[in-house]
Amino acid sequence: MYLLGVGPPPQHSLFTAFSQFGLLYSVRVFPNAAVAHPGFYAVIKFYSARAARRAQKACDRKQLFQKSPVKVRLGTRHKAVQHQALALNSSRCQELANYYFGFNGWSKRIIKDHYRSL
Repeated sequence: MYLLGVGPPPQHSLFTAFSQFGLLYSVRVFPNAAVAHPGFYAVIKFYSARAARRAQKACDRKQLFQKSPVKVRLGTRHKAVQHQALALNSSRCQELANYYFGFNGWSKRIIKDHYRSL
């Protein structure tokens, strides 16, 4: 997700505003290119595409944490370029498990279970 028209780098404000829609993978703020008007833009990554869509619908053209409204756009991958999926590192996996199962609501241990077919 891309946020355009962001004022001075409010990384903690972005995290607070967008974490209500779902678990965030990352929040990064960058200065605009030298050829563009002064300002910043942000790249916000969610674990879930559904959470990103909800955030985009709720926040586009709204005044979230500044006086002027921000533009929120969803990013898409180009199908022509083959992206290799990268595995999540263990800390990201634990963060994801804690979010969905609750802290201490899961175990790293693999438990073997037998299912009967009906």
